[in-house]
Amino acid sequence: MDQEKEDTQTKADAQDEILLAALKLFAEKGYFNTSLTDIADAAGVKGTSGVYHHFKNKQMIAAALYANIFDSLNVSIDDIRRKNQKPAEQLRGIVDLLFKLTDEAPHVMQLLLVLNINEILPDEKPLLETPPFAKVLKIFQAGAKTGEIRNLSPQLCFAYFFGIINHTLRMVLTGALDKKADTYQSQTWLAAWNAIAKK
Repeated sequence: MDQEKEDTQTKADAQDEILLAALKLFAEKGYFNTSLTDIADAAGVKGTSGVYHHFKNKQMIAAALYANIFDSLNVSIDDIRRKNQKPAEQLRGIVDLLFKLTDEAPHVMQLLLVLNINEILPDEKPLLETPPFAKVLKIFQAGAKTGEIRNLSPQLCFAYFFGIINHTLRMVLTGALDKKADTYQSQTWLAAWNAIAKK
């Protein structure tokens, strides 16, 4: 029984190594410029057969990464919503999280904001239909009901608000803005909030 547990743990560790290596390579080289051999070398597994042992192909690696990131975001957004009552505070918490991730986990944010997921995973749900972003739309709806946010469709609120946030973070990730994301956070928050706040 212990051996079985150990084998399962070893397999999970190997999968994690492959996913971490792929995330870094996809972010730095791009999905289409990364080969399974690159991933195997970076993960320290024995050739592409070592990767195939865990994932059928490169697209399955990307799908697993994408699912992991959205699962984590979903948990984080639930946590933010639990801790903050007002929609403005909830949005502020989400913005804080995104800026923190940009500085501390840039490869994750590259996958979310810079790489074209539709090209890599054409069968994935659109962003606004994923559980974390469906929750964000509910925050916009709640804000309109309480009078904090202009009476716009949640999708339009999302476009105005996150258009500013995401564009700023993309500029940090691509080097168009040369300081850490944290430097631009308060200005970006103000601009994004002013785009949707009820005056």
